[in-house]
Order: sequence, then C-alpha cells, then structure tokens
Amino acid sequence: MSTACTIVGVLDDGPEGLAPVARAAIADADLLIGGRRTLARYAPLAPAAEQRDLTGAVAEVPAWVEAAAAAGQRVVVLASGDPLCHGIGERLTAALGAGRCRVLPAPSLVQLACARLGWPVAETAVASVHGDAAVEWSAQAAAPDHPLSRVLRALERGERVAVYTAAGTGADWLARQLQALGYTDAELEVAVAARLGRDDELIQPPVPLSAAAGGAYPQPHVALLRRTAPAAGPPFAPADADFEQRCPQRGLITKREVRAVALAGLALTPESRVWDIGTGSGAVALEAARLCPRGHVWAVERRSEDLAVAEANRRRRRAGNVTLQLGCAPEGLDGWPDPDAVFIGGSDGALGELTDLCLQRLRPGGRLVINVVTLENLQRATARLDAAAGTAWEAVQLQAHRSHELAGMRAFRAENPVWIITATPGEAA
Repeated sequence: MSTACTIVGVLDDGPEGLAPVARAAIADADLLIGGRRTLARYAPLAPAAEQRDLTGAVAEVPAWVEAAAAAGQRVVVLASGDPLCHGIGERLTAALGAGRCRVLPAPSLVQLACARLGWPVAETAVASVHGDAAVEWSAQAAAPDHPLSRVLRALERGERVAVYTAAGTGADWLARQLQALGYTDAELEVAVAARLGRDDELIQPPVPLSAAAGGAYPQPHVALLRRTAPAAGPPFAPADADFEQRCPQRGLITKREVRAVALAGLALTPESRVWDIGTGSGAVALEAARLCPRGHVWAVERRSEDLAVAEANRRRRRAGNVTLQLGCAPEGLDGWPDPDAVFIGGSDGALGELTDLCLQRLRPGGRLVINVVTLENLQRATARLDAAAGTAWEAVQLQAHRSHELAGMRAFRAENPVWIITATPGEAA
C-alpha cells in the first residue's frame, strides 16, 4: 500500500527541535500543508515545496492529499505535537487509511503541560474543546455533543483531566461551565500551561475554580483540571432523604426499593441513551445518569416546581449528562434521539399513547419500564403491550415495608404497592 502523506508533529521550539527523520521528511516534500504560522516557521526547510494553508479548511485536507498523491507528489502535513492526540492525524488516518499515513509524532502539548507541572501522564485523562463554539452549559442545553460533556466524561475516568482549548473556550470559560454544573472550589482546581515552548511561555499552578473562572489566559493553552474531593454521592440507590423533594408535598419520588428494581429492568450500559418521562424529583434520571457515564439521559416534567427540584438534585450530584425539559409528554419527544431505555414514571393521562410511542422509538434490544400505582393504569399499559406485535413483557408487584418507631419499639409500615412493567419489543416468542 503506497503512502499518501507523512504527518509530522512539530512544536513551537522551531526546526532545531525536530528529529533528523522529521527534518528529512519535510525537506523532501513537494507539497507542505499546515497552519499559517506553522508554515512560516517550517517551510524554509523545504524551499522548493508548494505550500498550502489549512487554516479554516481542515475538512478539505484529505482531498488535497489524495489529489497530490495521485499526481506522484510527496506530501507532508504539519501538525501540532502528537498528530493523533486530538489532532489532524485522527481525521487523515480515518479518511485515507492508517496504512497510507506515516506519522512522526512530537511530544503532545498534554505531555509538555504535565511535564511542566510534574503530573503523571498515565494518570491524566485527555479531552478537547478546541474548535467548539462557546455554548453556555445549562440543564436545558446539556447534550452528548456539548463540549463540556467530553470533559465530564473524562472526569469520570480519573481525578486529573488535561483539556485542549481554543479562543472562546479557554480555561476561564471551562471553569465557568463547571461552576454552572455545580462544582465548587472545594472540589476542583485548575492549572494552565500556555504558549508552551515559546519565549513567553506561561505556567499557572493549580488555583481554585473561581479564580480560574475570573482569569484571562493567552492562547494556545492547555487547561488542567484536578479533583480535590471525591465525586459526590453514592454509586447506587441512595436513600430517599438524600434527594430534595417538593414541599409541603414530600414524597414525589420513586422510592428507593422501587427505583432499584426499575433501574435493573432498564438493563443500562455505560453508553445507554435514556428517556425519563415524568421525572418528578429526578431520582431515576440521576441514578441512570450515574450508571451511563458515557451515555445521556433526557428527562421531562410537566410541573415547573418539580423540575426545579430535579435541577437542584442534578446540581447536587454534578450530573452533566442529564437534559431536563419542561413539558407534557409526548410533546417534545420528537426532538430527542431514539433511546436504548425508557422509564415512564408519570404519564398525565397519556399512558397508552406514550407506551405506543416508546415501543416505536426504542432502538433494537431496548427496554421500556413503566411504573404504575393504579389498577386503571395497569390495565391501560398491559392492554397496549398485548396489542403491540412481537413485544414481550412482564409485571412485578412490589410492596415494601419500612420499619418505624412505635411506643418505644419498632414496627413495620407498608408503602403503597407499585407495579413495575418491563417490556422489550421484538422478543415475544
């Protein structure tokens, strides 16, 4: 297989920092592709080569390479640091084939930043918001493709995260988004490694989140996040009292025992996309979000006062992979992606319609879990499931009894019984 191009990683220390093999590759080039500033610094090594500026035209580079290679030209693409660490190397190897790209990496900017701060690279996750629009994070704007989501997924993997930034999405912007999510100075600190390898290099040691939010940092820079406290909340089935609930009507929450069974019925994976219809306090949505750290949960609630409670619980748990929406389902569900799992905890009289819709929208192998507390809704749900061709379902009646003090002793008080219905389209015998 012929080589289409050589991708050379370069740094801001100039040609003198290149390995001999990288210098030779550039010197032999017929076509040199790179950013404007990079070309100005490294093009003198190949004075006879054609130069092409990729600034604002990154998506066109694979086609440029293909055309030049077909014409028998030797193509070199200049990239910052390690081209395969959130660089153009990922795009080129995907488009051209890894076997057709010769990659000569330099140390990545993350490696250099960690070296300056004395951080172990092996214990530092990497994310990027480079090239993203500076969309402000909120519980309504949260989505898997929001730039903050990638940072949060990296934070799930460890206590340190290095983030590639850009103008508009720098360390100060990142710190403000994390504050909007609920993080405080007691949980996160931020370091900055800016203009690495240049005469005006700037290294800011870790400072509290609020200090970074008010800072101003020159580009290019890497933001380095470090947890100073463990992630909030237990991993599964916290007590009902650990969630805020609407007052004076406390109790609008899927109880702990029922929650555990319902979540088991959803059969979630780390990447699951989940709908929670009638989220109430958000208890099921937030536990699902913790079980799906690389997935996302979309939750809808028709009462604004209950949605405010769900937002308070989300903020308390720093759950960035939950989108909260005010509305009465099924309105608004057409804007959500097809789910792997759906939980219906409240239907406001539309249970039959919602059941049909969710069965239609579930992805292959998906699960629908419906909680009902009345015989009428049990009949509506099971009738719709029986009418859905190829759908397998089962129902469990769950009634928990909780201990309480009685005349200096302990007795049990019964909770309301709940029917938990689990359905899987396409699995009927």
